Amino acid sequence: MQQTLHAVTLVVPDYDDAIAFYTRTLRFRLTQDVDLGGGKRWVLVTPPGGGAGLVLAKADGADQQAAIGNQTGGRVGFFLSTDDFARDHADMRAKGVLFEEAPRHEPYGIVAVWQDPFGNRWDLIQFT
Repeated sequence: MQQTLHAVTLVVPDYDDAIAFYTRTLRFRLTQDVDLGGGKRWVLVTPPGGGAGLVLAKADGADQQAAIGNQTGGRVGFFLSTDDFARDHADMRAKGVLFEEAPRHEPYGIVAVWQDPFGNRWDLIQFT
């Protein structure tokens, strides 16, 4: 049996704003953008090095609006792995990405917590 994690859903306030952030700021690739009708779209962005993608889903209704930025209950819920922490950290900071802390060294690598513009908490991490 072979299984892989293809994607996870990230609820966002607006498709185009989310696409702009992930493709311009993080250099993700817009893999799919399909009009489903009724204002819904299937939007998939994937990191430049491959791996699981993000399905950017526009919030529909009050409950989903309330979940934006808090989909993991305030915990870091997403982990962006890099082969060059210093390069990507500097690039992200130059593009206005909000880091909550200075980079720190852990037994598993160098890491720093950051937020996307919608309030989701991420780790930028380079594994040792």
